[in-house]
Amino acid sequence: MLELLETAFGMGWPLLVLLAGVLLYCQVRIADPAVRRRATFKTFIGMLAVALLLIAVANYKLNFFGNSRLLPISLVLITTATFVTALYFARVSAMFKIGGFMFLVAAALSGFGNWLPQVEGGFPPPPVSDLKGYSIMPTQKLADEGENILFGGVGLSRVQGSVGKGQCPLCHGFYEGSLSERAPNLLGIPERAQKRLADPRYRKGSPGERDTVQKESFPGAGTAETAEEYIAESHVCPSCYVVRDFGDKGTNDRVSGMPMIHKPPISLTLGELAAVDTWLFVREGKEPPPYEEIVKAYEKFIPKSELVVDGNQEPADVPFGTIVSGKEPVDQIFAKAKCVLCHTIPGIAGAVGTVGPKLVEKTNAPIRLKDPAYRGNAKTVRDYIAESIIVPGAYVAKSFPDNVMPRDFGDKLSAGALTKIVEYLSQLEEGKAPPKM
Repeated sequence: MLELLETAFGMGWPLLVLLAGVLLYCQVRIADPAVRRRATFKTFIGMLAVALLLIAVANYKLNFFGNSRLLPISLVLITTATFVTALYFARVSAMFKIGGFMFLVAAALSGFGNWLPQVEGGFPPPPVSDLKGYSIMPTQKLADEGENILFGGVGLSRVQGSVGKGQCPLCHGFYEGSLSERAPNLLGIPERAQKRLADPRYRKGSPGERDTVQKESFPGAGTAETAEEYIAESHVCPSCYVVRDFGDKGTNDRVSGMPMIHKPPISLTLGELAAVDTWLFVREGKEPPPYEEIVKAYEKFIPKSELVVDGNQEPADVPFGTIVSGKEPVDQIFAKAKCVLCHTIPGIAGAVGTVGPKLVEKTNAPIRLKDPAYRGNAKTVRDYIAESIIVPGAYVAKSFPDNVMPRDFGDKLSAGALTKIVEYLSQLEEGKAPPKM
């Protein structure tokens, strides 16, 4: 209730001040006591009507992403305001009565609609991804699929901010001059893979001698022998070898911050991994290894129990274009939307990313809303969170680069998913335990 009144006054205080000025004018300039009383009374009625309208608008604004069953209250308040105004302002009473009747009908219909059991819309069931047939694709088609997985579309590899299911552009650069501060630039990776194999720190053939925390992808996997095997190993076991100066802070390059992309939340299949690697070769003008050879390289470093082959995914494991329906628990929503890769989110398993800011929004949002650098339209914590997801450029947290977070979550998150995310993040406060899910 307090938040509702704060929002209402924050939007309409200039109008209320103006009406207060009119009230003062009535007291000072009108000499006839009877006329002054009538003018004062009508001014009070006007202030009451304006207050009801402001509360109605604030209620609609605060509950648009929340409990929609409260929205008809706004129409009831507007109806009340119009009928009160019509009762005491005879010259415009007919107009206000007509408007009030219209709002009364709208409130009745809206209330009835919200009283009915709610059925939330969602995305259609995604097709099982194996039907693409990666193993029989021509080389260029397979490379195009790889670019789509990396950047969200063919031809988008040079478009800043383009991010696909693989999420790699969030940290890696792919062309000369590309921003690549958190992970190595992958330009020329087919040739540089050979140099990595020759690096004394790689310990080719002797994984037990590595200085990294994780020695092998799994016991007995060994090390890569070819450039393609090195690429495969770096994808599924990024901490087996960490390129100098690209390890997690404080680990002395012994642990990589990159996730294993064959596991959730990214979960690329063997076919998708082969498509990505094919693109890495083709875009350099190099002849890629045959599909079967790429798959064999991955099978060397992925235990059979973790292999996800084409056609073996559950239908609920949706492609990047349609992330979640909103019916999932909030921790699954964060995982499927890939939030855990870039952000630290208290209470969410695996959400220890450092690419983006820590999401303790009950603490962060009020501070950022007051920051002169804030360019958005939000007034409340919940509005700020929703806005930062849909329009991430409205405010870029200090020390974090712009154009990293995808800007199409407004299309890829259902209303239910967005509501659950906003509800959870709005409760996270620095130094306090996260809420129970």
